[in-house]
Amino acid sequence: MASEENTYVLDAESSAEMARLMRQDQLLTSGMGGIFPEQTDADLSGTHRILDLACGPGGWPLEVAFRYSDTEVVGVDISERMIAYARAQAQVQARANVSFEVMNILHPLAFPANSFDLVNARLLNGFVRRESWPVLLRETLRVLRPGGILRLTEAEASMSNKPNFEKAFSLLMQVLARTGMSFSPSGQYHGLIQMLPHLFRQTGIPLSGTRAHFIEFSAETEARDGFSQDFSNAFLQITPIMERLHITSTNEWREVSQRGLAEMFEEDFCAAWTLLTVWGKKP
Repeated sequence: MASEENTYVLDAESSAEMARLMRQDQLLTSGMGGIFPEQTDADLSGTHRILDLACGPGGWPLEVAFRYSDTEVVGVDISERMIAYARAQAQVQARANVSFEVMNILHPLAFPANSFDLVNARLLNGFVRRESWPVLLRETLRVLRPGGILRLTEAEASMSNKPNFEKAFSLLMQVLARTGMSFSPSGQYHGLIQMLPHLFRQTGIPLSGTRAHFIEFSAETEARDGFSQDFSNAFLQITPIMERLHITSTNEWREVSQRGLAEMFEEDFCAAWTLLTVWGKKP
């Protein structure tokens, strides 16, 4: 492991988690409508160097490097396995304008001040504790050049019309609450997306805009199968954590999660992810 202070709820070095993140990256980019759905090429015309935080297997940085071949893209992640895979993909795809580094983003970033035109991150909610957000945002501000863009995308808990699926995610939210990741007083939801604008202002980053995303994965949608695989993988990985944190027994979690996954294939299953992208420019 790259750092003893790894706060990731799941095992960032496991092959199962890498496969899950690869699938999730594709679902996220497709569901949001692209890598920069809220920006135009004109908006990014002065963007020459981009940093992607917690890049995982490198899907987003590789897509950006492909589309913007004149831009230098750097991805960092705590997982040595993820970074090794991302580097191999960059070599296979002949992406000379992208590089990857092992780095714990909850520590000071190993880059000089004013190094990047844009800092991006998606779904940091699985390892950034409440008290770490202001520190992390100040560090992103340090490595951004004046006028550079900070862009964050986060999600709220999945919504659905099925009891076991809802209960499974309620238990997952309790894991985030017990590990200090949740902003919800009750621990019934994550509560981060409504905090993002406040966190930007608190850090001294004027908001340039926000964009909500509604990614449906109901029974009638093509996305349902991909989300089913993603959740199945995550539910399996989190099984030992449920009992260790005294949230529920292993047997009860397996029963609830398996019933929830089965409900996804019922004809009237309806569900969606709600996400928010927030961006602002360094003064």
